[in-house]
Amino acid sequence: MEISEKKKFNIQLKSLVLPMAFQQLMMAMVSVSDAFMIGFISQDALSAVSLAGQIQFVYSLFLYAIMSGVSIFAAQYRAIRDNISVEKILGIGLKISVLISLPFMFGAILFPEFLMKAFASDPVLISGGAEYLRVVGITYLLLSISQIYLSIMKNCGMASMSAVISSVSVVINIVFNALFIFVFDMGIKGAALATVISKAVEFAWVFVIMAKNKEVTLRIPYLLHNDKSLKHDFWKYTAPILGNEIVWGVGFTMYSVIMGHLGSDAAAANSIANIIKNLSICFCSGVANASGVMVGKQLGKNELDKAREYGSRLVKIAIFSGVIAGAMILCVLPFVPLISTLTPTARKYLQTMLIVCSYYVIGKSINMTVISGILPSGGDSKFGFICDAVTMWAIVVPIGLVCAFVLHLPVTLVYIIINIDEIIKLPVVYMNYVKYRWVKNLTKTQKHF
Repeated sequence: MEISEKKKFNIQLKSLVLPMAFQQLMMAMVSVSDAFMIGFISQDALSAVSLAGQIQFVYSLFLYAIMSGVSIFAAQYRAIRDNISVEKILGIGLKISVLISLPFMFGAILFPEFLMKAFASDPVLISGGAEYLRVVGITYLLLSISQIYLSIMKNCGMASMSAVISSVSVVINIVFNALFIFVFDMGIKGAALATVISKAVEFAWVFVIMAKNKEVTLRIPYLLHNDKSLKHDFWKYTAPILGNEIVWGVGFTMYSVIMGHLGSDAAAANSIANIIKNLSICFCSGVANASGVMVGKQLGKNELDKAREYGSRLVKIAIFSGVIAGAMILCVLPFVPLISTLTPTARKYLQTMLIVCSYYVIGKSINMTVISGILPSGGDSKFGFICDAVTMWAIVVPIGLVCAFVLHLPVTLVYIIINIDEIIKLPVVYMNYVKYRWVKNLTKTQKHF
């Protein structure tokens, strides 16, 4: 690229990656505050809430897939200033996301014990997790609306505002967490109520912006009567992403199931390791999210060579970001003995888990930038589904189950085995990336739908 193009690339990168990374950081801080504050209650309370969070994780897989589909088309149509199609995509995304949220919401509120039994066998963990789910269930409906529009905002020049909204929501969550847990002594229920309040504020704020935004707003006709042609295109590229999210996410959830059934020490250490890992990859997540927008806009403008160059630069940034994230995790190791809320056994587990995470995040950074960002931006969404289906369900999950429950290997060895998925994917991901099947304009500029 010419110097001017490099500057343009860097400007776009900063305007997208920094707010998106900050948004990811603030969202990760909720988990940190929950772990820190709930950890003062008991290790069992920490493990229970962590396992209950797996229900929202499963729900987020569906929501993320819909958000990805919305983002793919919003980026390309916004690049050619076709706001009508962007609004129609918004209507399609909202309708689907709300319908998906309902069974999760009613399940969490009405049958929380049944859901918790899938993640734990300890009655104490099941009871504590159920208490959390009963209260937090309503947030699934709120998220189904707010997150879809926040995805639209990121593709329409409002990434900074999207980050501000999410960040304020996080601050509210942390403040009310402290208030309900330490002042009103509400325990697990207080942590759940803090989450509900924060998501309600986020929803209200997004709804006001959605109503006032003149460029891209919610139009009831587009919500009730989805355009058939655009809906067909939407599902053509979103369905593989949904399949990918399910096979990867449910497989990843199986890791928590395995660790949860290996005892409270293993579950607690795993929850802390996940929190530290999620904090370390915030910038990596920002790069991955920005890559879909940046590459998608070039593809939408039919500047295919520039899209390939953008992709190449973003992959290099992802590698560098992953290495930095791994180094950050290693820097945490000396402080593990100071975590007094964990038992000595849990702290020992955590030290090994963090070493594993330090190399895991390098592969994670590269893979999510390519699989979740660059490839879907041009319609190559089937690869991720096939890749994760084979990696998770033909290799890692079966081996992990056998090692844990048949061979009864040590907890740390089981953890190492179930965290090789991101590494073994790397060669296949690279080979698919350089085929450049993702370099494709998905817009239909000849007509409005």
